[in-house]
Amino acid sequence: MKTVRYEEKTERFTSLSLYKYLDETQREFLLDLAHRFRFTFQEFRQTVEACRDLEMWNGNKDAFRLWVENQFGKKWSDDTIKTDKKAFLKVLRSYMTELKNRPKHYSDVTFLPKPHAEKKPLVLEKSDKQIFGWCPVASEKTVCCNLRTIDAVESCAFGCSYCTIQTFYSDRYVFDAELAKKLEQIPIDPGRFYHIGTGQSSDSLVWGNRNGMLDDLTVFARKHPNVLLEFKTKSDKVDYFLQNRVPPNIVLSWSLNPQIIIDREEHFTAGLDERLNAARAVAERGIKVAFHFHPIIYYDGWERDYPDIARRLQEMFRPQDVLFISFGSVTFIKPVIKKIRKRGITSKILQMDFVTDPHGKLTYSDDIKIRKFRQMYHSFTQWHDKVFFYLCMEKAAIWKAVFGRVYETNEDFEADMMRHCMSKIDKGHRILNEILQY
Repeated sequence: MKTVRYEEKTERFTSLSLYKYLDETQREFLLDLAHRFRFTFQEFRQTVEACRDLEMWNGNKDAFRLWVENQFGKKWSDDTIKTDKKAFLKVLRSYMTELKNRPKHYSDVTFLPKPHAEKKPLVLEKSDKQIFGWCPVASEKTVCCNLRTIDAVESCAFGCSYCTIQTFYSDRYVFDAELAKKLEQIPIDPGRFYHIGTGQSSDSLVWGNRNGMLDDLTVFARKHPNVLLEFKTKSDKVDYFLQNRVPPNIVLSWSLNPQIIIDREEHFTAGLDERLNAARAVAERGIKVAFHFHPIIYYDGWERDYPDIARRLQEMFRPQDVLFISFGSVTFIKPVIKKIRKRGITSKILQMDFVTDPHGKLTYSDDIKIRKFRQMYHSFTQWHDKVFFYLCMEKAAIWKAVFGRVYETNEDFEADMMRHCMSKIDKGHRILNEILQY
């Protein structure tokens, strides 16, 4: 009767975990493990997650089985080979912890499979959804720039492994059919500055001017010179801005990572050279640009590759071309981690030792963050007094460790950022004087 009862348990286990997303060979192997050791549900779940993680990190569906055989011998599953459950789980947990605590290795990038692009319908849809709001991570618990957002499109065509957009939206690309009307209805106080981004629910430029979206947003920016309207992207699609008159309060910003990270974790996006060349092209037209090193990935070689991008930026751009540069880190909510494991694409993004941030999200330790941010800020020494630098979604202690200072309130941060940025924009001084009454 015990065997029967445990088989009933395992049926319940397999319906409540990532087990069903594994291939048949993996499932059989894990089920044999479960029966051998009489795993509890939590032990089974943790073992399945380890199996999935090793598959994703190595690009090999047999990675977990091969590790087990390497640790305990190829005939370890024979009943004559005695390995108790406690010892097995201890070795497994120790191995996974060791992998998470060391920098990732991406040297095998060219040999690992890439995911297939998801095919989703493009829909132009009327709805009563609000398009204007706060940045979804705006909070008093961290030093925050009080960014507002405009959600012109829901979902993104890029396949970045770490992206939260994959969790929040349906399996469609949804364009708002009443974008122009809703932009007209946004309450903009002419007596203050606003920083508004369009890249929170989708990449800002991946869709080009589909459905006249960029036309509508450009009209909005021109109507409100006290709004800094940011288009954040990982694409090189800047033809619209090269072919049309653009108001001076538009800034195009690029999220940057070394090419090896783009190859492995930012699928279907433009390469690093393409992004930088696109930014150079619009800067030559007099359009302001900005750059986000977010997320900075902790991997073997990061301390060489990221500063190299900083060097290239300082060679390719004048400081007056660049409004701001931000640094940020990998941050997950638990549903995103579950989604990544369900997708099962080859990725090392979850190979990290998670700690909890002030919002309850999972991220790198403070020590790793400070090392990364300090090195990057130091790489831009000659621009420190000429470009606005900030950290995204970080607490005051990390700001102090990196910059030696911190804003007392988020409103102070917002005001200082807007002073720096608007003073660089054509006619910015006039607008600045009118609003702040200098």
